[in-house]
Amino acid sequence: MNLNAKVGCSGWYYWHWKGRVYPVDLPSSQWFAHYQQAFDTVELNAPFYRWPKPATVKNWRRQASPGFQYSIKVNQTITHEKRFRNTHKLIREFYKLAESLAEHMGCFLFQLPPSFHCTPARLQAIVDQLDPHYRNVIEFRHPNWWNDVVFEAFSDANLIFCSVSAPRLPAELVRTGDIIYVRFHGATRWYRHDYTDAELEDWASKLRNCSPREAWLYFNNDYNGSAFRNAQTMKRLLASPGLKTANRVAR
Repeated sequence: MNLNAKVGCSGWYYWHWKGRVYPVDLPSSQWFAHYQQAFDTVELNAPFYRWPKPATVKNWRRQASPGFQYSIKVNQTITHEKRFRNTHKLIREFYKLAESLAEHMGCFLFQLPPSFHCTPARLQAIVDQLDPHYRNVIEFRHPNWWNDVVFEAFSDANLIFCSVSAPRLPAELVRTGDIIYVRFHGATRWYRHDYTDAELEDWASKLRNCSPREAWLYFNNDYNGSAFRNAQTMKRLLASPGLKTANRVAR
């Protein structure tokens, strides 16, 4: 039985992909259509830098093909400026994007900075302010968030702990519910690592072993178009039977 997985890239509009991912003679206005021929999901990073306007969100919906879904990186005002301090109202406003995107809405990605280390108060602030009716994914960049207290709190609150492949962070597949979310930034170098088939097979085996209801996988190693190629390989691996025995899955 194939894994119910959405695989894509952390963005698609990269000029350095011209000639590597997109044909040289393909206009940039057609890049997204070309991308959707290969994948059924993408992470949108633009909302992290600028709060999306209603017209922008409508355009995303118009451009999406049937079955295509967006995962949206939540605005930095919430995660980096206020750092989850009294952000309940802002989060509710951001959730309205889901209503506009309807069936094309995937996950909300809350990515925290490396300086945001784990404390009981910060953990409680996250748990208290997020609505469990949405797919809320929280990505940490400080390693002390990888602990059983956090995993259990996320499980109780129906929150998704973002697993990562990145330098100096635990390369564990963390499952805190029926949904798993993984970001591949580069195992040895941020954004510039080209994953080998063996590295991708190892992650695919971990995913198969824990059998989540849904898996969302995004490649953020955009340098030289590696993200596009690695995502294609991962899609092929997850659709193939007989993967290797998996490593430990953190819960």
